[in-house]
Amino acid sequence: MKESFIHPFIPNSVPEVQQEMLKDIGVEDVEDFYSCIPDAQRYKGLLELPKPYLSEVELKKHVNGIINKNLSTEDLLSFLGGGCWQHYIPAICDEINGRSEFLTAYAGEPYEDHGRFQALFEYTSMMAELLDVDVVNVPTYDGSQAAATALRMACRITNRSKVIVSDLTAPDRLSVIKGYLYPDIEVIEIGHDSLSGLSNLDDLENKLTENVGAVYFENPSYLGFIETQGEMISNTAHNSGALSVVWVDPSSLGVLSPPSSYGADLTCGDIQPLGIHMFMGGGRGGFIGAPDDDKFIEEYPSRLFGIVPTTHGEWGFGDVAWERTSYANREDAKEFVGTGAALWGITAGVYLSLMGPKGMRELGENCIKKTNYALKRLASLNGLTVPAIGKHFFKEFVVNFDKTGKTVQEINARLLEQGIFGGHDLSKSYSQLGQSALYCFTEIHSRDDIERLISTMNLILNA
Repeated sequence: MKESFIHPFIPNSVPEVQQEMLKDIGVEDVEDFYSCIPDAQRYKGLLELPKPYLSEVELKKHVNGIINKNLSTEDLLSFLGGGCWQHYIPAICDEINGRSEFLTAYAGEPYEDHGRFQALFEYTSMMAELLDVDVVNVPTYDGSQAAATALRMACRITNRSKVIVSDLTAPDRLSVIKGYLYPDIEVIEIGHDSLSGLSNLDDLENKLTENVGAVYFENPSYLGFIETQGEMISNTAHNSGALSVVWVDPSSLGVLSPPSSYGADLTCGDIQPLGIHMFMGGGRGGFIGAPDDDKFIEEYPSRLFGIVPTTHGEWGFGDVAWERTSYANREDAKEFVGTGAALWGITAGVYLSLMGPKGMRELGENCIKKTNYALKRLASLNGLTVPAIGKHFFKEFVVNFDKTGKTVQEINARLLEQGIFGGHDLSKSYSQLGQSALYCFTEIHSRDDIERLISTMNLILNA
């Protein structure tokens, strides 16, 4: 053996144990496992790794030292958004999702279920009520996957091979959609009005051909605009035989009408705003809502949970239309189930049960009030331009810094020095907006928080 060091945290690193394993396999050296890799692609040298910490105490100190370098949104005042938002997380959400019967339940069947199936059924029921739809799936990997899957469902239903997507779709999500639909479904983008943020209906009608299976838009959009033309967009899509697919922020549905009310056939989104921390990008879980119609239900690749009476007079919870999934029909399934996010679905269910209709309404109203106040205060600063004034938006809006002579990167660096995370830099993803940033305000931001941002920004702009 070339390496005789016994690593304290790597199983089977004892040379004698390794030799015994190699003998049973029928090879002489670990290097034999890598012989199939072309020599030109093998790294020849040794990695310059630090010496291992031999005690758990030393290792813990080292790791904590690295972690302590992080600056989280819990440590600093944050106005970051752009698809991962900071909302208040009730303590019971963390308490429930930390329970062993849920925390480790990535998959599994009823014989090892400890209430997970019922918890997910309750989640899908509450989501269906929030979205005003009949059917909601068990969470997909994330909302981007849900959006892409909803578009594939729409194209299978309509038997068409093109989709129209708003150019105000979140850039990361648009990238996932294009990758997921490639190569058999073409993605066509339509523009928007730069002042109102509304979709360009003329552009939509010009590009809406008989091969388009779905029209997709986000409400609110990535830049925070509320699409008030939802019914017109859906009607236009339906008139050409296409379906209307709408992405929605579920935290807005206490104050905004659900997409189903203005013609959406499929509603999708991410449950991160519903009791889930931002983490390193956020706990994610995607939802797809649809009517109780076989043509929609049969196209769901993800799991659907239902409730049935048992022979013992109790209720049972489990999969509906199991035969359509890739679990049951592996080779011939229309689409693979993929990775689920059951834990976050249960967490969102806890959150929704706590909030109820009244709580969700108060959440939405709070977000709108805080955002309106912040918008007016930022617009009052010399050199800043806030295009969203007088427009309809929710939780986020764009702030332009072109007239200040400073870049978003420079301003965010100065804000960070004062313990503030500034807005999400749009200068690369939306270069047409110049030096602009997306600022987010939710129920967690107090008047003092906003005033601290204003006073700090004012000092930076006048420096």
